[in-house]
Amino acid sequence: METRDVVRQAIEAGVQLVFFLYCDNGGIIRGKGTHVARLEQRLRTGIGLTVAMQAMSDMDQLQAVPGMGPVGEVRLVPDPQTFTVLPYAPKRAVMLADLLTLQGEPWGACPRSFLKRMVQKAAAQGLRLRAAFEPEWTLARRRDDGTVVPIDDSLCFSSVGMTAAQEVVDAIVAALEAQGLEVEQYYPELGHGQQELSIRFADALRAADNQILYRETVRNVAWQHGYLASFAPKPFADQAGNGCHLHFSLWDLAGERNLFYDPEDPLQLSQTAYHFLAGVLAHLPALVALTCPSVNSYRRLGPRTWSSAFVCYGPDNREAALRIASPFWGQEMASLNLELKPADATANPYLALGGLLAAGLDGLARGLQPAEGQRVDVDPATLPPEELARRGIRRLPASLPEAIAALESDATLLEALGPALATSYLAVRRGDAALFASHDEAFELRHHFYKY
Repeated sequence: METRDVVRQAIEAGVQLVFFLYCDNGGIIRGKGTHVARLEQRLRTGIGLTVAMQAMSDMDQLQAVPGMGPVGEVRLVPDPQTFTVLPYAPKRAVMLADLLTLQGEPWGACPRSFLKRMVQKAAAQGLRLRAAFEPEWTLARRRDDGTVVPIDDSLCFSSVGMTAAQEVVDAIVAALEAQGLEVEQYYPELGHGQQELSIRFADALRAADNQILYRETVRNVAWQHGYLASFAPKPFADQAGNGCHLHFSLWDLAGERNLFYDPEDPLQLSQTAYHFLAGVLAHLPALVALTCPSVNSYRRLGPRTWSSAFVCYGPDNREAALRIASPFWGQEMASLNLELKPADATANPYLALGGLLAAGLDGLARGLQPAEGQRVDVDPATLPPEELARRGIRRLPASLPEAIAALESDATLLEALGPALATSYLAVRRGDAALFASHDEAFELRHHFYKY
């Protein structure tokens, strides 16, 4: 879409404000808006942003990162292809933005530019990643005393839960469809008030952009209906956690052939799939610092929680870190995919997908194969420790500091991120870990509930 087309569509739709959105190192969606009268200019020049924002934690505490203080500026420059009029706020529109230097180059600390680099690296090898996030979120109401409670106490997949959330979920579906996001499935999940509503897969960059639009839509529509929607991994200590599982597959550049599919293999996986899978497993302890990046993530990420806690894979094993999703009848080639279980919506989707690509491409480059024992057809938590060790199945990090340490020691992922992004990201996550370690559980649950 050209600049003039964006301006024309905004004027014809009666838009007053257009917001340039980005997702920061804390996984928080932030941005700035321009009036439509200045939109054409701002599409060329961007909007100024202090470099300090990429050193800001999710509690707005500025971390000490060299070159990210009060001096210096980048530009929020929107991608015209992402222009979207908001159906739940029709006088507003959004665009997803890159962070560019004053010279017009991608800033080293820009998460969206990082994913673009990984996409380009894959494309140079004839590969195209398609992905879909599978978000879970909690629908709740605030009581007069200020406490927050789930909207119901219905059972998993229960039609009672469908009825309780019917009005707001129907409105969310309509709003997503109005933005071109194709809804796949919906059902109430295990936790009280917990919902799962998935949208169709897309190429990697579009999938990450979609996740930003999805989060904004769910929260805004819920608010307009008098509810709160939280994507926090563990919004209530006594309820099931909210994951955001990541489904993915590799295709040829034409998008005609799923390179993960081999009908001759017992699991229908190609050698390309095994190499990519092995790369993800090899880097998974560090990768979860990107896919499960909040303190609250590790209340969810534990054994026997169906979120995975071990470095292993298996066919339709929902306790394995990588699940081989069984394909649909008659659509085997098109539907075969892998599902990364240790992922939640506190993740910056650009960093999560970029890190996944970096890990998988490393597996391809080195011709890695998963260890024979890493395939698990039972709940890995039922295996004794000596059996897990013999099979090469490691426990995933059990806390954010453990995940940070794993990322700090993973040269492949650090190189992929680049020094500016890696340094600022690690600083932000260390700051969050230190802050929440000095407070109690109630403080953690409350602040994660409202931030995500």
